[in-house]
Amino acid sequence: MTRKKRRLSMLVLAALGLGTATALALTAFQDNIVFFYSPSDLQAREVGDRSFRLGGMVETGSVQRLADGVTIAFRVTDTAHTVPVVYKGIVPDLFREGQGVVAEGRLGPDGTFVAREVLAKHDENYMPPEVGDAIKRAGGPEHATKTLKE
Repeated sequence: MTRKKRRLSMLVLAALGLGTATALALTAFQDNIVFFYSPSDLQAREVGDRSFRLGGMVETGSVQRLADGVTIAFRVTDTAHTVPVVYKGIVPDLFREGQGVVAEGRLGPDGTFVAREVLAKHDENYMPPEVGDAIKRAGGPEHATKTLKE
């Protein structure tokens, strides 16, 4: 094999290796992307069986602690639509009715969101920006849309 052919074959192998590494990295990122939806967004589109984040306000009067002591059921609202949520575990200390919440999990076949993680606001003037924006889009109350951006 001539020197020129060897150099060309090495270049082709390097390009093939770089292309394979890039494809693997992009596939790994695709699997870890978590989308954010509000209850109104869920009404407007099909999300399938993928994991996503659901954000909104915990509806007043909706929190129920089940008999097993670790499961909690509540409803998340953006003032226009409501989604029932079930979470098995310990909720954050700041979790309460009428406050902003972001839950990560999957939508069950019956329309109930099965959360594997629940995040609550960290002080009385903060709501996750995504939640505030979703409530604004749904035409919710102005006092419920305070975020760190404002």
